[in-house]
Amino acid sequence: MLKVKQNGIAKKENATAKKEVQEKLMKQAIGKTIIPVKTTESSNIEKIVNIDDRIQKFEKLRGLATQRERLTQTLNEFTKFNYNQDDSSSFYLRDSHNLEFKTTNTNLIKLVTTHLQSTLEQRKSEIENQIIAFEL
Repeated sequence: MLKVKQNGIAKKENATAKKEVQEKLMKQAIGKTIIPVKTTESSNIEKIVNIDDRIQKFEKLRGLATQRERLTQTLNEFTKFNYNQDDSSSFYLRDSHNLEFKTTNTNLIKLVTTHLQSTLEQRKSEIENQIIAFEL
């Protein structure tokens, strides 16, 4: 706002006071961030559901970790078997009716064990990738 003095020269009023007040108000506004808090029952129910979901996800992660541990143990035992294999090995398969297949053919045993080991390693790798990609 301009004020005219008696001598006819226009002069601005004290504009710096207005700026100082604006800056002070801005600093106060920035310093006080207001976070709305939900106090309704529905938000409490949502929190409970989220906790249950999170626990279920944790249990799923625990299941994946358990599968990985079992696969690792099986692979370790299988590796011991492959390295300790000699010409006197036997391979048995038995079904639910107690029908049995037995072979001592070392080429067949080697073929089956190699395929089984690669399948187990592939499955272990899949589970590890699921664990890495898992979001809790």
